[in-house]
Formats: sequence, structure tokens, C-alpha cells
Amino acid sequence: MSAKWAWRRGATGAVVAALLGLGLGTGGSQAAAAAACTAGTPSDFNGDGIQDTAIADPDATVSGKERAGLVHIVLGDNKGVVEISQDTTNVADAPETGDRFGLSLAVYDANKDGCSDLAVGIPYEDVGTVKDAGYVQVVFGATDAVGSAVPSKNFVQGATQPLADVPETDDWFGYALGAGTSTTGHPYLAIGIPGEDGAAGSDVGALGYVYGTAYNAVNVHQDSVGVWEDAEPYDRFGASIAGTDRFFAVGVPGESTGATAFAGGLHVFRPSINTDGIPDQLFGLRQDATLSDDPAEADDEYGAALTLAPYRPSGATAVTDTLLAVGVPGEDVGTVVDAGAVHVYHVKADGTVVQLNRIDQNVESAQGAVEGDAEAGDHFGQQLAAVNTTPAVVSTAATMRLAVGVPGEESAEEAPEAGGVQLFSMLGAPGAADSWIEPGNGIPSGPAPRTYAGISLGASPSLLYVGVPYGPADGRAVHGFPWNAATGSAPTQTWKPGEGGIPAVSTAFGATVR
Repeated sequence: MSAKWAWRRGATGAVVAALLGLGLGTGGSQAAAAAACTAGTPSDFNGDGIQDTAIADPDATVSGKERAGLVHIVLGDNKGVVEISQDTTNVADAPETGDRFGLSLAVYDANKDGCSDLAVGIPYEDVGTVKDAGYVQVVFGATDAVGSAVPSKNFVQGATQPLADVPETDDWFGYALGAGTSTTGHPYLAIGIPGEDGAAGSDVGALGYVYGTAYNAVNVHQDSVGVWEDAEPYDRFGASIAGTDRFFAVGVPGESTGATAFAGGLHVFRPSINTDGIPDQLFGLRQDATLSDDPAEADDEYGAALTLAPYRPSGATAVTDTLLAVGVPGEDVGTVVDAGAVHVYHVKADGTVVQLNRIDQNVESAQGAVEGDAEAGDHFGQQLAAVNTTPAVVSTAATMRLAVGVPGEESAEEAPEAGGVQLFSMLGAPGAADSWIEPGNGIPSGPAPRTYAGISLGASPSLLYVGVPYGPADGRAVHGFPWNAATGSAPTQTWKPGEGGIPAVSTAFGATVR
């Protein structure tokens, strides 16, 4: 295993995993909960038309089980905090040591009742005696009892769906999740299984794809008909996923290019099912097979992080396209090892793709230089978040925003890996209007060693969420920043253990935010 991959494991407290084999558990009727939900607001779990926030602590102790994990749903308009775990009524199974419930999250309306629903990845769940096989639960929103009104919908390999695989040790089913509703109105959930072994060898990876309100499920892997590339050992297909209503992207950060190991790659699909019975693939990308000028290099991990944002081009009467940003956290910038980079692409309605920008901290343009300097071990691009702040109008450099996590940033010698977050336009030239937030300069706490700020990012139309789950305990929080925040700007909203109804006890509060 490469040192860069090991760093990622250590920084997040998680091991990356595996391939496919998906199953479908039983669930209950949602008719009673569906009555009064108000559709149209993102992340609105109680259906009142006000956005809520899901904040995971996958290392939390639940019922005495260390690192069992839980999720706090902070209801908007100060309506309280709901705690969801495998100890919650109507959430299946039970908390167990090391499950890490909430390591991945995705939000969508799975049953089309108007309330948002929360897909929760539990990649280290043991299935029977099979260790760390993984498990995914969809926890349903409701007007009266978020998460507990009706039974969760449960997905596990080898259950009731006619899928090819069974749970295996270290599959890590659910390590990454992506979800949305297609342009034809069908909800979908993409489940990453990066540790899955296959005929080609270990950790080739795979994807479980669930679509429609009947929760139909299929397997997808790099040997599926029509899917670009071939499955190879340690590809880790499914280690990262991002989705919108038009497209979803799947990262393959372990993809080799010839003898170049861990160079990375990605696939982009439409949510619709094609004649081969799988999501319709548009294209695949690698650094040696894209519009990029960058060569594929060992341990680049192109595709380790992905984000998508809906895009309305000039002349369009509605959103038709998507902008895609791809993290390359192991990219060497000149002789600077593991400095990191990000590539930005325009995915057009017809499925063609154009590269817009390549960004690193040494980039200079006629509009200015990117703030900061590329330094060894920065891992610029380890996490990403993007948004279209005003999708109802033609997109501009001001409305298409990108946040880049730089968890290895060392702002002061006494605070190694304090981390930080850099904000850019997805359309404008790098350096034209970027800004910088870090512990002690925007993020209220710190700087302190190994805080890894930038390891957890989330997006809403109005706020960039920056989770600070590591570092000193009194600094652990989730901070909301405006997308146009200037360098060093203070957050406009903060969620913190012990405040606003959130329990004071936490371990990795904010490791995932949606």
C-alpha cells in the first residue's frame, strides 16, 4: 500500500475498501409519514420547508460500544436535535464496536414523500461473522418523528436482491455514497464498495446502484458491459462518489496506468438504466487519457475526491449541464511531493466533457496568483465541495463556487497538519478571486497540530460546511461560511457539541456533514 493511501487512512481514521454485491432488506410503508411533507427544500428531514443539517460522529460511543457511530440531525429554525443511531427505534440492527455508523452520508427523497431521507454508510459493520463487510441504511424523514416513524430500508450484500456477490471480509460496503433524483423523477442511491475482491484480484472495487421507489438494485464494476477500463487489483472503484440529478461520478483512485500504480481515474454515469441493465456510462477519465496536460504519476490518486454542481450555461433557459471537480491529493507540483491539485471539467448535456481549469497552490494567471504556496504533504484536493448558489439564473463565476480541502497544510511550524480550506470560482481563472480559511484565521479554534481542517466539507446553496472533527476537543465543531467568504472571514453559523441542544460528548463530531 502506498504511503499516500496510508496517510489518507490515518487522517480520517478510516480504511478505504471494496467491491460489490448488494442486497435489499425489508422496510415498512411510509404512507403515514408522507402526509404533510413540503417538498422542494434540500436536506429538509421534517418536511417543514426549512433546511436541516445532518452531522455525523462515526467514532461516537453508543450504548457502551466504542466507535459505533451516530448522526445528529439539527432541525432548522431551532426546532431541536434528533440523534440517529442503530439504537434508534425503527433503525435496523444494533450498535457494535467499530461499526462507524455515519462514516458516509447522502441525502435524497428516497420514497418521494416530500421529506428528505438520509442514507447512512456503515462500512465496518460485521455481517454475521463476516468482519467489516459493510451495511447501508436509508433512514426516513417524517413530519412527526424523523428517523423513527417507519422502519429503515436496509441494504447488505447477499440479501434479497438477485445480486452476484455476498458479504466478504473488508468489503467496506457503503464507504462512499451518492444520491439524487434523476431528471425523470426517479430517486437513486449509489453505494461504493472499494474493498471488494473480484476475479482480477484484491480491492478491485464495485458499485451497488439502487433506483426508483421500488428500490431495484444492480451491480456495477469495471468489467460490466460498456464500462470503460478493466478491473485490476487495488483499483478501489467506488472509493468516492458524487451525484446530481443529471450525472453521478465514481472515483477509482487506485487505478494503475500501465506500470504506474495508484495514478487514479473516474467514471461518469447518467442515473438512467441502459439496455445492459446498468446506469448509462458517459465517459471515463485518467490524467493520461483526458484533456489534462498532467501526466499520470504513481500515487497521484486522481479521483480520490469528487464533487458536482448543476450548471446553467449562457443561453439556456434552465440548468442543463454539470461542473465536475476532481481531487488529485497526491499530485507532485514540480519537485514538491504530495502538494496536490484539482481539475475542473464542464460536463455538457450531451455527455461531452471539456476541461476548464487545473488548480494548485503554485498556479498564476493574468488575473493573479493562487493564495499560498504548494508545500510537501499539503494534499490539496483531499476533499471537495461545490455549489451553484443561484441555479435559477445563468451561471457565472460568482455563482459557481468550489471549496478545496487542504488537510496537510502547515500554517505554523508548531502546528503541523493544522489544515485549511481554499475557496475558488469553478469558472473564473485560478487566482482571480480565491480566499483562504484555516484554524485561527477564519476557523475559530487553533491552530493546533493534526487538526486536519479541510478533511470534512459539505455544501448547501447558502453555506459551505467545514467540519473540524479532530484536533483539540474544545475546537471540534462544524462551521458554516458564506460561499463568497473572504480570507480569514468568521463563520456565520456554528454547530458545536454542548451547544444548541447538541449533546456535549463527542469523539469525531463533524467528520461528515450534509
